[in-house]
Amino acid sequence: MKLITLYLPEPYITALDKLVNERFYPNRAEAIRVAIRDLISIEVWGRKPNGD
Repeated sequence: MKLITLYLPEPYITALDKLVNERFYPNRAEAIRVAIRDLISIEVWGRKPNGD
């Protein structure tokens, strides 16, 4: 994996922390990886989101 640095608006960070605190994800990085994976699956590979 490669390291990237990005800036996020404070509400995004707050929402990420809520997901981590509620144990949906182990940490912010994993939540962001999942979000990017899902975005690429839909936008690049044309796959529908899970559950549809």
